[in-house]
Order: sequence, then C-alpha cells, then structure tokens
Amino acid sequence: MKMKSYASFDKYLAGQARRNQPIIRALRKFVKRVAPKLEESVKWGNGCWVKGKAPVAYVYSAPDHVQFGFIRGSALKDPKGLLRGEGQYVRHVKVFKPSDIDERAFAALLRQAAR
Repeated sequence: MKMKSYASFDKYLAGQARRNQPIIRALRKFVKRVAPKLEESVKWGNGCWVKGKAPVAYVYSAPDHVQFGFIRGSALKDPKGLLRGEGQYVRHVKVFKPSDIDERAFAALLRQAAR
C-alpha cells in the first residue's frame, strides 16, 4: 500500500475525512498557540510538527478518531495516563471530537516533546 503524499499541511487537512477535519484544525490551532516555534510539515502521509528536521508531534486521521501523537512519546511524563501505544518510542492520544482536547494535559506533553 502506497502512502498518500501531500505537498503541504493544508493539502493534508483537505484530504482527510470530513468528520476528522474539525479535530485536526483544533489540534493545529492548539499546537500553534502552545509551541509556535514548531513548523508544520507532512511526513509519512500525516500532518506533522517538526523542530528543525526532527519530527516532534503528528496527527493521524483514523476512520473514527484522530491520533495526536508524539515521536518520542515513550520518554514523556504522562501523569494523566493519556498516551497509548506499544512501540518503542511513539505514543498517541485518541481524539474523537475537538472537545476531547485536554488543553492543560496536551500542552504539558507537547512542551516536553518540543524541548
């Protein structure tokens, strides 16, 4: 299966399921506010935020939710136990609607990841 490629974050967003677009837009605004130095990108067919060339966080659009993930998520302190994932490094939070974005908890994770 070939990964879809997008020329920009805007094109990535436009290519996602209509039900997930408001969630991705809300996460995009959130990241811009909390970690304005991160740059938007598209990597591995997903919306991504990078610091220099290093990917920090991403959004993945699943059929019924959006994953807000962290490339080095296994190293983050997660007092609320929000992060999911079995891999060695990557962890994510499942977001089913914009109101699921826990501003405080997500900001704590994002700030750690962006360091």
